[in-house]
Amino acid sequence: MDTKKLRQKILDLAIRGKLVPQDPNDEPASVLLERIKEEKERLIKEGKIKKSKKTVSSDTYHYENVPFEVPEVWVWTTLGEILELVSGQDFPPEKYNANIAGIPYIIGASNIENEQLIINRWTESPSVYSYLNDLLVVCKGAGVGKMAINNIGVAHIARQIQAVRGYTNYTDIKYIKAVVKNNIENIISKANGLIPGLKRELLLSLQLPLPPISEQRRIVCEIERWFFLIDQIEQGKADLQTVIKQAKSKILDLAIHGKLVPQNPNDEPAIELLKRINPDFTPCDNRHSGKLPYEIPKTWVWCSHNSILDISGGSQPAKSYFETIPKPNYIRLYQIRDYGESPVPVYIPINLASKQTEKGDILLARYGGSLGKVFHAKQGAYNVAMVKVIFKFENLIYKEYAYYYYLSDLYQGKLKEISRTAQTGFNITDFNDMYFPLPPINEQQRIVQKIEELFSFLDDIQKSLEV
Repeated sequence: MDTKKLRQKILDLAIRGKLVPQDPNDEPASVLLERIKEEKERLIKEGKIKKSKKTVSSDTYHYENVPFEVPEVWVWTTLGEILELVSGQDFPPEKYNANIAGIPYIIGASNIENEQLIINRWTESPSVYSYLNDLLVVCKGAGVGKMAINNIGVAHIARQIQAVRGYTNYTDIKYIKAVVKNNIENIISKANGLIPGLKRELLLSLQLPLPPISEQRRIVCEIERWFFLIDQIEQGKADLQTVIKQAKSKILDLAIHGKLVPQNPNDEPAIELLKRINPDFTPCDNRHSGKLPYEIPKTWVWCSHNSILDISGGSQPAKSYFETIPKPNYIRLYQIRDYGESPVPVYIPINLASKQTEKGDILLARYGGSLGKVFHAKQGAYNVAMVKVIFKFENLIYKEYAYYYYLSDLYQGKLKEISRTAQTGFNITDFNDMYFPLPPINEQQRIVQKIEELFSFLDDIQKSLEV
């Protein structure tokens, strides 16, 4: 279920008069509109609000150039005709504080999360005020279009914020929010600026279908009822995603403990294979280390990571060699971002690609926020943010078993112990005291088969949550 589309559909039905039934006893919106105009004129004469630029009459909107038909007791108007729009003012750092001195200072998108206000700055020199029940809309920069209703009272707003405010009690600000939210992407798209923005005049000229005040309130109640149900669905989906993630972690944990598939007594013990490959090999045991992670089956053997595996750091030439389209004698350079949703291809001269992979090689992310991620290589070169896993002995480790080992908590937990890795990247010496639980080669293959079978089932559930 696409809950985002469902929310949008509910808003669309709401502003078309199709979410709740009309009540013939409601006072028509045309009467409300006249009262709003009268109140606006009075406030202008008293100097309490500024006169806005002349807008097209709502009577004209009622008969032509309207996006859709509305119920008879509704009327078309514009946001600027029935509401005030207040633009904020920025302050330099010396005019605001984090000490709760003065009134809240709302800077922009960083103060809005899940349509709720987050206050972390205050000012003792306010000049542009927002009041209780104002609709606050981010109008500039990153996060443009985010909005929240002021539920904290008097606050100062910066230039990135516009406050939509009613003149009377004839509009429900939550209904106004529903209309703005339903149209916000279209309004932003018309701005045509290099920096995302929401032009004041576009918001003021927004065509607004106005229901009777009683129906506005019924619509708001119905929207909130539906959105509450959708919130529960989304929370359920989020909880299930967490359970799936935990289930995968548990499957990997069982796998490297020798508890995911049964042992086969006919399998050649891992130590025998090791000694055939390397007669001088000495397995790890508690007598040697005293700190092996846990007990493993008798046919398995603990090996130090560096005795059977190695890592090779990536490299890349200067960015001046980068090309964005393939050329003769160039090779694709794979970077961590190439494993995301929107990869940006980069090609480098093949003679400068000193570190290359074959398809299916295991790459480990070694820096920052990507630390701990594990990838299957695509054929090409790999950059310095990744290292390639090197298998020191043929036919000792099934490659996919090693891949799942690196996904497991045994490896991921080790990374957390290496405090410097997030900044400078790990190297092979950081793995000197890391251990690898090695099963017989046939059991490794059975383990991988079982992991992939279970992961496929969980992935199908995950995909169904995204529909």
